[in-house]
Amino acid sequence: MQQQEIHEFLERYFLANDCEIKENKAGYMTVQLTVDLDKELMNRPFYWHYLEKTGGMPNPMCLTFITDPKRASDSVKGETIHFGSPRLHQIFQSTKKLAGFIRLYENGPTTAGQQTPLKPWICLNVKVSYQCDRKRDVFQSIGLQLINGQIVEDFHHQLLELPLTPKIPDYSFTLSPLIMPKSGLKRIENYLITKIEAENHSWADDARIRWQKDLHLLEHFYKDIDEKEDSYAIEKLALKDQYEPNIHISIINGGIFYLRS
Repeated sequence: MQQQEIHEFLERYFLANDCEIKENKAGYMTVQLTVDLDKELMNRPFYWHYLEKTGGMPNPMCLTFITDPKRASDSVKGETIHFGSPRLHQIFQSTKKLAGFIRLYENGPTTAGQQTPLKPWICLNVKVSYQCDRKRDVFQSIGLQLINGQIVEDFHHQLLELPLTPKIPDYSFTLSPLIMPKSGLKRIENYLITKIEAENHSWADDARIRWQKDLHLLEHFYKDIDEKEDSYAIEKLALKDQYEPNIHISIINGGIFYLRS
C-alpha cells in the first residue's frame, strides 16, 4: 500500500464517518473527529464517562496525520502514518467493525414517468492468505447477481466507476432476488474454493521440503539422546506450526448493490 493510497483511504474513512477534514494538503491532513470516532480511536473511556456523568460539553480531538513526510511542510506537526503503523492497523480494524456491510443503489439519468429496474448483486471482499513459513495475501472482490447467478471478479473496482447512493433513486424499483443472499454467499465461497484448488501450489511443496530438512536436523540433534525430552516434542510441533501449508479465507466486508446492469 503506497503512501498516496493511505492518504486516499484515510480521506474516505473520515468522510464516511462524518468527520470534518479541516486541511487536506500534499502529505498530510487535519481531521476533526466526531464524538463517536473519538470514542472509537482515542482510547479515552474515563474522559467520556466523566463527561456523560457531569453533562459537560464534549470536545472530541482534532488530529493531523502525516502520510508523506517528504511532501508535508516541516512546520506541520502530527502523527506519521504508514502501512504497518499501529494507528493504521487500528483504523483498518475500525473499518471492519463500522463498515462490515452496506446497501447501495445505482443512480443515473431517468426519463420522467419511466421506471428503471435495479438488479440485486451481492459483493464480497475477501483476503486469501497463503501461509507456511512464508505468507502471501491476495485480495479478491467477487460479485454475484442474485437473479441469474452471474459471477464477476474485481467487482469492487467496477463499483467505484458507478454513481451509487444509499437511497433508492426516483423512478427506480428493485427486482426481487431469485437467489437468497445466504445462498449467494455459499456460491461465492464454492467459487473461491474451486479457483484456489485449480492454482499451482508448488509453494506448499517447497514448504514441505524445507520442513523435512529442518525435521532431519532436529532428529540428528536428538539422535544420541535415549529418552527424548519434552523439548523434542515441543520443537517438532513448532516446526509443524511454522511450515505446514494452509490457506485461510477471511471476509473483509461486503454489501448488497442494486444496479442497472
